Amino acid sequence: MTALPLTDRIALVTGASRGIGRAIALELAAAGAKVAVNYASSAGAADEVVAAIAAAGGEAFAVKADVSQESEVEALFAAVIERWGRLDVLVNNAGITRDTLLLRMKRDDWQSVLDLNLGGVFLCSRAAAKIMLKQRSGRIINIASVVGEMGNPGQANYSAAKAGVIGLTKTVAKELASRGITVNAVAPGFIATDMTSELAAEKLLEVIPLGRYGEAAEVAGVVRFLAADPAAAYITGQVINIDGGLVMA
Repeated sequence: MTALPLTDRIALVTGASRGIGRAIALELAAAGAKVAVNYASSAGAADEVVAAIAAAGGEAFAVKADVSQESEVEALFAAVIERWGRLDVLVNNAGITRDTLLLRMKRDDWQSVLDLNLGGVFLCSRAAAKIMLKQRSGRIINIASVVGEMGNPGQANYSAAKAGVIGLTKTVAKELASRGITVNAVAPGFIATDMTSELAAEKLLEVIPLGRYGEAAEVAGVVRFLAADPAAAYITGQVINIDGGLVMA
């Protein structure tokens, strides 16, 4: 038995086929939740996540959807409800990068990141809220980033989107609190994933007090805590940094 059981909870994790999303899906399943593994294009990787959950005795299914598209979001949530009848935990994790300096950034680079990384959180949160309001319970957990708090050269689009996620988190938390729904954000620093594999490690490690990259499992553990009831029932509108001390305020 895990310390923070999520038995009988239904969870949806967007962008769950790899990296942090994959770790979160596996962690929630290990805590007893049934997990909908969302992906946009990596069907094989999503199926591997589902298989890993099943092999460990859990229950999951993969569902394709581009969460920047309203019609696909509606179909995604309909699939979860058709299969399990409710939704207790939404983790908004799906995201992309299109990094370049501001003067070189094309409008498409800007818009595609905003549409998915911020617009997708809006569309999925709205869809989840409709379900959770009827249940009078639920957890929405948004994956933000420390760059939404401190900025980062070459990531004007990504930083703006993640700053927007933080503002959206606080607003939706206030709107939904009276119905027993909590909304929080997790802001990872530099986590060892495919997205950070090409970064200049030595220079970055010099400014991280703990002197290392974080692990996806460390982010997933905090998400599991925020999903738990009653452990995190009195936490809402918060941004929890998982960054090795990179951002201190």
